[in-house]
Amino acid sequence: MPDHALYDLNEAETRAELIDPALAEAGWGKVDGSRVRREVITNGRLIGGGKRSKQDIADYVLVYRGHKLAVIEAKRIGLPDTEGVGQAKRYSEMLQARFAYSTNGKGIYCIDMKTGDEGYVEAYPTPEEIWNATFAEQNLWRNRFAEVPFEDKSGTWEARYYQHNAINQALEAIADGRDRILLTLATGTGKTFIAFQLAWKLFHSRWNLKDWRGGELGRRPRILFLADRNILADQAYNSFSAFPEDALVRISPDVIRKKGMVPKNGSIFFTIFQTFMSGRDADGNPAPSFGDYPPDFFDFIIIDECHRGGANDESTWREILEYFSPAVQLGLTATPKRTTNVDTYAYFGEPVYVYSLKEGVNDGFLTPFKVKQIATTLDDYVYTSDDEVLEGEPEEGKRYTEEEFNRVIEIREREKYRVKVFMDAIDQTQKTLVFCATQPHALAVRDLINQYKESSDPNYCVRVTAHDGKEGERWLRVFQDNEKTIPTILTTSQKLSTGVDARNVRNIVLMRPVNSMVEFKQIVGRGTRLFDGKDYFTIYDFVKAYEHFNDPEWDGEPVEPEPCKRCGNQPCTCVVDPPQPCPVCGKLPCECEKEPPGPCPVCGETPCICRKVSKVKVKLADGKERTIQHMMATTFWGPDGKPLSSAEFIQALYGSLPELFRDEDELRAIWSKPDTRKKLLQGLEDIGYGAEQLRELSRIINAEDSDLYDVLSFIAFALAPVSREERVEARKDLIFEKYDDKQQEFLSFVMGHYVAQGVGELDQEKLPDLLTIKYGSAPDAVAVLGSVAAIRDVFVGFQEQLYVRVE
Repeated sequence: MPDHALYDLNEAETRAELIDPALAEAGWGKVDGSRVRREVITNGRLIGGGKRSKQDIADYVLVYRGHKLAVIEAKRIGLPDTEGVGQAKRYSEMLQARFAYSTNGKGIYCIDMKTGDEGYVEAYPTPEEIWNATFAEQNLWRNRFAEVPFEDKSGTWEARYYQHNAINQALEAIADGRDRILLTLATGTGKTFIAFQLAWKLFHSRWNLKDWRGGELGRRPRILFLADRNILADQAYNSFSAFPEDALVRISPDVIRKKGMVPKNGSIFFTIFQTFMSGRDADGNPAPSFGDYPPDFFDFIIIDECHRGGANDESTWREILEYFSPAVQLGLTATPKRTTNVDTYAYFGEPVYVYSLKEGVNDGFLTPFKVKQIATTLDDYVYTSDDEVLEGEPEEGKRYTEEEFNRVIEIREREKYRVKVFMDAIDQTQKTLVFCATQPHALAVRDLINQYKESSDPNYCVRVTAHDGKEGERWLRVFQDNEKTIPTILTTSQKLSTGVDARNVRNIVLMRPVNSMVEFKQIVGRGTRLFDGKDYFTIYDFVKAYEHFNDPEWDGEPVEPEPCKRCGNQPCTCVVDPPQPCPVCGKLPCECEKEPPGPCPVCGETPCICRKVSKVKVKLADGKERTIQHMMATTFWGPDGKPLSSAEFIQALYGSLPELFRDEDELRAIWSKPDTRKKLLQGLEDIGYGAEQLRELSRIINAEDSDLYDVLSFIAFALAPVSREERVEARKDLIFEKYDDKQQEFLSFVMGHYVAQGVGELDQEKLPDLLTIKYGSAPDAVAVLGSVAAIRDVFVGFQEQLYVRVE
């Protein structure tokens, strides 16, 4: 091809004619284990109306032996060869690739993301060259892990970029000899998928403790998945179905009772710590069942939701983890290091990979949300003598606060009002979780919801708490089934705050205080999972949990790691001695008979029979219930991943508008033409202000009946909005001057739709539908109004007068 013709190539042609052959010449796609792929890195953040912001897409990702080693950003030959450097660096950083390249098909510019060195190279390196450059120190286990491809279920199951990073970082830690590993990923990002792929790699590479530490090769590993709730263990067990059936073992009390011993034949074991802590010895005395396994039985242990006190020195989890201390232990958590979970980080060390809630929302892998902050005139209460005391003795003059409601004091009318508020606000057909103060409170709220519901189904709302046992578990499984619509609402206290994979939850209602950032993020995680048609979910907050948004811990930087107090290193390098048998009974774990609890020091009985302090129950005086009022405000999740109040949302939008138009005249010129208006709306979507956000903004400034043009003019230039009807009436005569009677009749019809439905009716894509509604068919419309081109000219042309300034 002549040189001058090269410069006429577009990007696709540049890739096909110049870049693809150069990569093939270096062996990419030809050498066994090498791949060249175009990777859609992110989905693009959900912005409403089923739309997303722009995706991050890498032109080329060079993959060898399962590792993403380099990213190439391609530009057409007519552009500078370094035009794509910024994108290449960003994508390499996201994919944790060592090298980034920018090219226009002729020059090849290379950046080493580890050393910072950059400059031109003559050609692309071969797969083996780039592998050796990335991994200068060879490692037997890295090589063996690389020989096992991810399980992709015939191409239907692909790791997202952050999952790929987490898996490789965990494997790298194992290859480097670490025996305590932590992964921190936001709820809903697929930690069970990561656990599966890690187990898959370990299983098929035949990694095990003896092999890892220099013993004999060949035995498959024994892997334990340890959770604290049956539903989590069951979910994981079902997710591992690609393994041979005889490799999977569910350890449960029923199985242990039936066999008379703990199961040992298998490779992947699933249980909950309560099962491991229960059990009896041959004489029928209580003895933890985990002691029936040798301490080195399991090679690898996965601790799900390990932030829930699992590594606390005094926790029952810690007893299990220390008993199986020879095993490599992987902790999975959704919460960054905070003051409330430092034990977890002290035990496992700093995470080898972190993926936050903010990243998940901005990448489009998690659903954004808005918060409805609700305050009522009965958020706190002082007893007055006209109220009826049904039970207990209220303290005179005491102000009962949110923390005490439904624990110390109960006012049914208050809960009934709150239920009415959120039931009136939600779409009652959407799946909803309601978090209550206690299990009895969840029962009461369930009844109030069922009394107020529009549905005729008696199981519209059910309670799922520890008290509900297997029946509650059954309803939870039905609720998780996206094909089922009943039950629609679940009430709970603590049980559903973590680990429940219900993708179509649209509303979360907080009717109890949320005491920590860790717990708040867990609850938010109940709604973040993606589902078709779900652009966002809504939190109805009666308890000021939204104040956690103002906490610097909300997706802020993790707490700085502290060195170990004993060895002074971070992570800790102390030698951990294996647990020793009890010096009394000689057993591990200890099977000594425990002393029974002593008598109560007050009543002298065992168990204590002291009269429990009764809860105060109050019925409001006649008429008081009718005077309860409330206020509601909306908080948004902003384009930078930060929660925004309505005022902050407006301020942020105001700051973005000057990038899209300079002044009112330019806005009017853009808005009065359908094609340029569409581009402006697309520009707003790209910076995070989609149709849903703009509709909410219209409500905030009381301009729901106004054109979006007026909303933008109000924000940018402080111009008072007018309704769409007022806009049409003020300009109708001016518009009709240019058109004949038949065209005026058509435009009156169009403007009627505009007034009723909004500016979307003026899109050119709407024209065929409008003609069909008005005239029956396009040919009939042509017969009345003239040619298709003439009709389009009328439809587009009148819009200039619709937005003209009038005095």
